Parts: sequence; C-alpha cells; structure tokens
Amino acid sequence: QVQLVESGGGLVQAGGSLRLSCTASVRTFSHSALGWFRQAPGKERGFVAAINWDATTGYAESVKGRFTVSRDNAKNTLYLQMNSLKPEDTAVYYCAARGGQYSYTLPDEYKFWGQGTQVTVSS
Repeated sequence: QVQLVESGGGLVQAGGSLRLSCTASVRTFSHSALGWFRQAPGKERGFVAAINWDATTGYAESVKGRFTVSRDNAKNTLYLQMNSLKPEDTAVYYCAARGGQYSYTLPDEYKFWGQGTQVTVSS
C-alpha cells in the first residue's frame, strides 16, 4: 500500500513563502511520476506542478516563475517551494504519484494521493 503524507502548509501573508513536502512510502519512488494539485472551496482539483523520474518539470501557467517542484529520491520526498504567494493560491494542496515516464497533469492520471495540506494566503 502506497502512502503519501504532505506537510508544510499554513497561514502566510501575501508575498510570503512556504515549502510543502510529501513523503512517500513506495520502493519505486525514484521511478515514479509525481505531481502537486490544489483545490479551493467550490472549485475542482487543479494541476499545479509535476516532475517525472528524470526531474523534468512542468507547471500551471498561474504558478510559473513563483513555484518550484523538486524531488529527493534518497529521502522519498517531493517538494513544492512556493514564493510570492497570492490570496488566490489559497487551497488544499495534494501530492500525487504514479508509475510512468512522463509528466502528468490531470488528476485522473494519478493513482496515489496524499490527504492534503491547507495553504491560506492572507491579503
């Protein structure tokens, strides 16, 4: 059973930074495609960033230049560094994992999910 556990969420003022972490209990972590998604109240879960096994990354247009996704295979951990945060970034953030060689951007493409961590950006 694969488990993903997010941490690092919280309350921050606009313009501030947070770093989210997601630790995975999967032996094939280094070969996994990983992603970050977010869901605000009343909205669908949407793509934020993805990183595949060779560290190729992809980002939603709304976070490009502000967010950075990375992975540490030795620690089985996925990260999301979020800078210049805006109130519209407020959401529950989820990490996701699957096998495969590419970066995946749709929620239905992922098999395993974390429980989510709340990020609130005040104006």
